[in-house]
Amino acid sequence: MGPTQLSTQDHGKRVASVFEMEEQGLSLFPGSENPPEHAENPPLKRKKGPAPKMLGNEVCSVCGDKASGFHYNVLSCEGCKGFFRRSVIKGAQYVCKNGGKCEMDMYMRRKCQECRLRKCQEAGMREQYVLSEEQIQLKKLKKQEDDQARTVVVRPNPPNPPSPSHKLTPEQLSMIKKLVAAQQQCNQRSFTDRLKVTPWPQVPDPNNREARQQRFAHFTELAIISVQEIVDFAKRLPGFLELTREDQIALLKTSTIEVMLLETSRRYNPEIESITFLKDLSYNRDDFAKAGLQFEFINPIFEFSKGMNELQLNDAEYALLIAINIFSADRPNVQDQSLVERLQHTYVEALHSYICINRPNDRLMFPRMLMKLVSLRTLSSVHSEQVFALRLQDKKLPPLLSEIWDVHE
Repeated sequence: MGPTQLSTQDHGKRVASVFEMEEQGLSLFPGSENPPEHAENPPLKRKKGPAPKMLGNEVCSVCGDKASGFHYNVLSCEGCKGFFRRSVIKGAQYVCKNGGKCEMDMYMRRKCQECRLRKCQEAGMREQYVLSEEQIQLKKLKKQEDDQARTVVVRPNPPNPPSPSHKLTPEQLSMIKKLVAAQQQCNQRSFTDRLKVTPWPQVPDPNNREARQQRFAHFTELAIISVQEIVDFAKRLPGFLELTREDQIALLKTSTIEVMLLETSRRYNPEIESITFLKDLSYNRDDFAKAGLQFEFINPIFEFSKGMNELQLNDAEYALLIAINIFSADRPNVQDQSLVERLQHTYVEALHSYICINRPNDRLMFPRMLMKLVSLRTLSSVHSEQVFALRLQDKKLPPLLSEIWDVHE
């Protein structure tokens, strides 16, 4: 199954056409803008303790509007908070028509972006705080995982812990074998698409515009191959084709990025801190950045991959976890939630029994694995911010990725 080329005229048909990918050409629209180059402000140490309590009549230090709290080290409104964050993410370079002499207020903040950004900086907003929030989020997420892994109880009516002589049912054994075989077949099919991927440019200058475009195209083509692999695997999951076409599409649109991150974690090499795609294409954090991705998104990917690698899951455990992730009834626009829940429960039971048999001395493994699905929801929201940042850089995603990630130009 080759990479897909989809029309941009009919959004509904584009998503549905994912299911009929057969020997079509690859259509890409690589970006052209340089990535943000953050201003060189000396790092400041964040003060310990909570922010001062607000009385309710405080005003924004930038524009004078009503302040909503302390954002990036400064008492400011939601508008200036969002403006500063967006400007940092896209590395904005604004130009004032008045020679940089505008007096900033609630009216002028909409008229002059350069003076507004300068006023943000003069008031004390710090770019490094925009980035550090993601690191704080990661630490909180890891602590949440550790805490909940010790307290999670399998709900409701969990299967009884198997006795030493317990065995998986013939149906469960057959299902697990099918999942592992399906994954291997889908992976093998992806390997054949390697020659269709834009080569990674061997240019020493990291700011070379053409090289940046090629790197971005390279990563988006890898993403397309991954999406096709996920769709192919989902169609082979027992029970998936029992769902309506609309529910199949709804589940895939919202689970694809999470499954991609699970698959990415399988390819993480802790010795060189790199992720390998298509057998021998390895990339470290800097390579992701050279392709135009932000470290706010890159770092969580590598931290999640590192955590998954520490669990040392085998092919069967990964396949079952991916199936559980796909059959999530709380996804938007899912109509037959009861059927999706029943299908998911089948895979949850199989995973629980499999772990109890193969890891009898690790009682926390099952809740740890389920908590990784919670982590994926957080990473999915970080991914949405990354897609937004790419749009601010005028980097256009291929139609398939735009549609499946709900990006409408």
